[in-house]
Amino acid sequence: MEILSSTFIAAAMIGTLLVLGLRRGLWMFFAMMPLGAAAAFNMPAVGNASFGIKELAVIAVFGMVFLRPGGPDSVIGTVRPGQPGCIALVLFVWCILSAFWVPAVFRGATEVFTISRSANANGIRSIPLGPTTGNLTQLFTLSISLAAFLTLATFSRLNPDPRQIDRAIAVATGLNLALGLLDLLSAAGGFEIVMEPLRTANYTILWEARMMGLKRMIGAFPEASSFGSFSMGLFGFWLHRYLVEPKSRLALVMLLIALFCLLRSTSSAAYVGLVLFVAVYVAYGSATRMRSVLQRQVVVTAIIGALLLWHAVILVYASYELVEPVAAFLNETVFEKLGTDSGVERMSWNAQALRNLTDTWLIGAGLGSARASNWLLSTLGSLGVPGTLLFIGFLASVFAMRVRGGRGSEAQMTVSALKWGCAATLATELLIASTPNLGVFFFAMAGLATGLARSTAAEPGRYTPVPRGHPA
Repeated sequence: MEILSSTFIAAAMIGTLLVLGLRRGLWMFFAMMPLGAAAAFNMPAVGNASFGIKELAVIAVFGMVFLRPGGPDSVIGTVRPGQPGCIALVLFVWCILSAFWVPAVFRGATEVFTISRSANANGIRSIPLGPTTGNLTQLFTLSISLAAFLTLATFSRLNPDPRQIDRAIAVATGLNLALGLLDLLSAAGGFEIVMEPLRTANYTILWEARMMGLKRMIGAFPEASSFGSFSMGLFGFWLHRYLVEPKSRLALVMLLIALFCLLRSTSSAAYVGLVLFVAVYVAYGSATRMRSVLQRQVVVTAIIGALLLWHAVILVYASYELVEPVAAFLNETVFEKLGTDSGVERMSWNAQALRNLTDTWLIGAGLGSARASNWLLSTLGSLGVPGTLLFIGFLASVFAMRVRGGRGSEAQMTVSALKWGCAATLATELLIASTPNLGVFFFAMAGLATGLARSTAAEPGRYTPVPRGHPA
């Protein structure tokens, strides 16, 4: 195990979380979410893999929930049949079989793209299918994400406090902006050393990447696409939170911050994901009773926004036709992205993932064996049709959770905002995810939404924390 400068940051933040407890320190847990490139420590003996600060935080909060009086019974209650936790448990069992059994059974049956961690120098390479350390590390990281779901679903079911969740997401949003601005300022001033303690994971950190001469904002993430994906999840949460409560200044400020970070990332996946998400959001809102939740001020805001968007489209089109730098920027970020070396390479990963699926009789190459550049294809290529159906079933069960506290209640607004945050993250990950794991932040939001919905469904309108030691 390799001790790093960020190890001490991890110790300080997680120590603070342990002292506060999850009930008072949920905001500290979410403060670790933007630290995507910060490792608590590296593990040279396990393929030189990195163990992130937020992953260590998940283990800490799981222990806090599981080891409390009545904790095991509470966790078991989260995975009871008919709930998202039960599907997550079955998915985890399949992932274990996929990681250890499939690569051995189908050894040499197909070629897979995998990452080489030889000093981060060799990048992605094609090798015959077989057991590797990647199976172990990917199973471990997905286990951490599922543990985040299980922990926060249990916690929010026993401690249903929507305002606490809003504050925690706000802390993550503000810190994401602060780190993004620090990234830009440190690069512009030539003192990149400021960000080095937050870039210790054994990843290739693309902090110097530029788009048309413009420094790409990555904050404390390895690259612009992961920063954009995280910002997209924040945007989805605050968009819905603001539209259902337009008088909330906090929601408006956080929405603008998330949008700025998303746009400033210059990530083509984030841009396309934004268009896809907004289209789905508008279509869903128009086709369901969600429009009855929106107040009259929101309708006015939507009309003004539509008019501004229409004029913005005209302006962008005119600029694309008449202003050469604008045309070059849009071509590089969106229109000609697939024609670049990166785009061609990523499409070859996707094509290989489909071949991995067919070469293994639809079982998949095994978790951690293959990679793609699309969440659905990476899941099919790794977990096969059974694992993909389980994953989709889990997502569907989370999105189907309903609150019986009456429309417009605080819990209902927060649960819906969390689910839209998950949907926004998924919209981006559908374009860039190289593995089935959607990340700790996604599963944390899904867990909070599930637990809060279950709690208010059991006792509509009540937000009294369950007494300590209650088995629930």
